[in-house]
Amino acid sequence: MARKKPAQEPENRKKTNENVMGLRAEVLEQPITETLETNYMPYAMSVIVSRAIPEIDGFKPSHRKLLYTMYKMGLLTGSRTKSANIVGQTMRLNPHGDAAIYETMVRLAKGCEALNTPFVDSKGNFGKVYSRDMSYAASRYTEAKLSAICSEVFRDIDKDTVDFVDNYDGSMKEPALLPTAFPNVLVSANTGIAVGMASQICGFNLAEVCETAISCIRDPDCDIMATLPAPDFPTGGEIIMEPGVMEEIYRTGRGSFKVRSRWRYDAKENVIEIYEIPYTATAEAVMDKVAELVKAGKAKEISDMRDETDLGGLKLAIDLKRGADPEKLMAKLFKSTPLMDSFACNFNILIAGTPRVMGVREILSEWTAWRLDCVKRRIYFDLGRKKEKLHLLLGLGKILLDIDKAIAIIRNTEREADVVPNLMSGFGIDKVQAEFVAEIKLRNINREYILKRTAETEDLERDIAELEATLQSRRKLQNIIIKELERIIKDYPSPRRTGIVYADELPEDAEEEQVEDYPVRVFVSREGYLKKITPQSLRMASEQKYKEGDGPAAEFDSSNRAELLVFTDRQQVYKTRLADFEDTKASVLGVYLPGKLGMDEGERVVQVIDPGDYSGQLLLFFENGKAARLMLSAYETKTNRKKLLNAYSDKSPLVCIVQLTEELELAAFSTEGRAIIFSTALLAPKTSRSTQGVGVMTMKPKYKLRAARPLHETGIKNLSRYRVRSLPAAGALLREEDRGEKQLSLLEE
Repeated sequence: MARKKPAQEPENRKKTNENVMGLRAEVLEQPITETLETNYMPYAMSVIVSRAIPEIDGFKPSHRKLLYTMYKMGLLTGSRTKSANIVGQTMRLNPHGDAAIYETMVRLAKGCEALNTPFVDSKGNFGKVYSRDMSYAASRYTEAKLSAICSEVFRDIDKDTVDFVDNYDGSMKEPALLPTAFPNVLVSANTGIAVGMASQICGFNLAEVCETAISCIRDPDCDIMATLPAPDFPTGGEIIMEPGVMEEIYRTGRGSFKVRSRWRYDAKENVIEIYEIPYTATAEAVMDKVAELVKAGKAKEISDMRDETDLGGLKLAIDLKRGADPEKLMAKLFKSTPLMDSFACNFNILIAGTPRVMGVREILSEWTAWRLDCVKRRIYFDLGRKKEKLHLLLGLGKILLDIDKAIAIIRNTEREADVVPNLMSGFGIDKVQAEFVAEIKLRNINREYILKRTAETEDLERDIAELEATLQSRRKLQNIIIKELERIIKDYPSPRRTGIVYADELPEDAEEEQVEDYPVRVFVSREGYLKKITPQSLRMASEQKYKEGDGPAAEFDSSNRAELLVFTDRQQVYKTRLADFEDTKASVLGVYLPGKLGMDEGERVVQVIDPGDYSGQLLLFFENGKAARLMLSAYETKTNRKKLLNAYSDKSPLVCIVQLTEELELAAFSTEGRAIIFSTALLAPKTSRSTQGVGVMTMKPKYKLRAARPLHETGIKNLSRYRVRSLPAAGALLREEDRGEKQLSLLEE
């Protein structure tokens, strides 16, 4: 039987390209580092640089391509055209499809109300940023043109103010940046999610940003918050202003602040009308959350809620039951619904192709430097044009000396190609000048025309001198930018939409009557774990559980309605309520306070106290041996502020706090092993929280204060050895026989 020949591969089979990855049939083993370098990193950089992060002009590439297309279509001064037409034209620059382009246009449009200063003058249904269900109409039904402010966006773009690059297929040029005459990077809100990073820039008021930019140009160390008090959102609302928090955002470019809705109460109809909501919320999200509260029985004051939004703007109506307090209800809704929301800031901007998180002052500095470069390039362009014109007129001036000679040269020249060389040799002018003279129309070869043209020479020389002087003076260049900003403030009035309410002015949450009051015992560990245990639970099991290496730091009796002050090692005090913590048992670790309170990374709890009615005093002891006596009322706030900055002196680390209701004796201990006993009457109260206090214990250079406790808690014997009558004092070495059991445990902590 004949053997079957094996099948042969066809000779005409295409061979794979060994130099192109992904075309081989076999599976290739590749180190993960190489895969990341060749595949993932180029994609990541493309998203960061070319899609998600705005640049110093305040635009992403998609925004820039759309606006430039509209500019080239003549839509800055012309009438509106169909949005579909604009989308189609933009696809020459943006290959990502018509849907993505139109969504970009919607966000930039006046009708969407997503920007304080919209760049697209729209007509038709463009939806609303405050509603997820109010969808925008298709592009064939809407019309658009560039808004008036775009004249400042494209100012002098044809004068080489910015670089132009090839589009995706090299068929045309597009600007790498738009020469915005105002800091649009702060005016326009921007959100972008890249690979491994993101950008979240809140919008600011146009006039306030321009005024701040002017102030920073004149004085780089000026107070920014004097002219730029807070962000401004197109949806209005009210910013809950905490100066320390806002200053930190302005300084670092990171942080968050709260925005709440605006509302009014119609007593006649017994209805609450909400007409402005936070920028990050939608009307539907608010309605859904309120409905959940009503169903759960947590908003019994509400009888009905409906959306009455119309062409006049947003309006959410809440019908109240008879006897309901609108103020208390809104306080509850602010806390439990998106009617009050946080805006997280992340001012991440591309600078020369590199993403950088910057504060407001640094952003304005970078914008000013970039704008100076744009102005310089514009002046160089104008200077070059004027020098060219002057050069031509100087050649024309030489012709003025003998027009008849010029005519004779042209008439007597037999070949056209010899006209220019003959004029050059006849009058001593260069080729460019000769070409200009040769192109003059016959009707213009008269003395009057030539005199008028050459009369411009003096003006040109003066203009050139002024432009060259401007280029040599940084102050003159800055004045040009300042004048442009002042003109924008005047020509484009922009009243603030978002109100500012200081946290100190807000009333406390009036919910105590809804919080059950009962006695509890609070336990705090050295690592910052808190447990709230009822007496019943404590009787069943009193032995406390702690993490390995952790142990008790404080324990005290309190009530479920009580407030707590949490002092940290960063000169900050956090205010919280025990009602916000679940009742627990002795067998659990408790709640980790740094996580619960949103403390900064690495921030450590020093001490937790129950301030009661804030009628007592506090003794703050520092490592350098000093102590500050402060009124507890200095930490009382009439607002819902949760964090107090600069709560005590930063000159030395805080060791411990002793709460005083009456004068008593305290014992203080150093790391050298010394101890002193003194009366608190020796410490005078101070009015400022930032006080360094007075010396209590004299410290040698390498030693520090370790602890301070009420005398009755220490168990020290032979009191006379350690008691002092004046401060500061060095104290005496603590002898072994004088240590009580309580003191031994203290020193072992």
